[in-house]
Amino acid sequence: MAGPAAISSISPLFIVADVPAALAFYRDMLGFDITFRGPTPEDEFFGIVRRGGATIMFKALGVEPFPNYGREPSFSWDAYVEVPDPDALAAEFASRGVGFSVPLSDTDDGLRGFEITDLDGYGLFFGRLRT
Repeated sequence: MAGPAAISSISPLFIVADVPAALAFYRDMLGFDITFRGPTPEDEFFGIVRRGGATIMFKALGVEPFPNYGREPSFSWDAYVEVPDPDALAAEFASRGVGFSVPLSDTDDGLRGFEITDLDGYGLFFGRLRT
């Protein structure tokens, strides 16, 4: 009998106010590539960005975004993005003028990384387990 089937990735879907603005932020500030926008140039209500193994989808539904921070301020992550070198990524983001909601540090729960908040208030932690 074979083992369990593999799962290769997961991609969060963020409800955003403005898909073109979200795509531009992730491309220009965070270095993601835009892999889809549409369905047409005149009606961009869905988009996808990718950087390495991280993919994030965006959709505008005419409702306000409701990130986790809006529900529970003590837990502000909407996505954990695992990166092998959070120090290098933090330096890259800082060189692009990205603001950090929590600067690069070692956390109490054994992680090293930093947090940013995107245009719609979604919190992303970029980091890894400390070794």
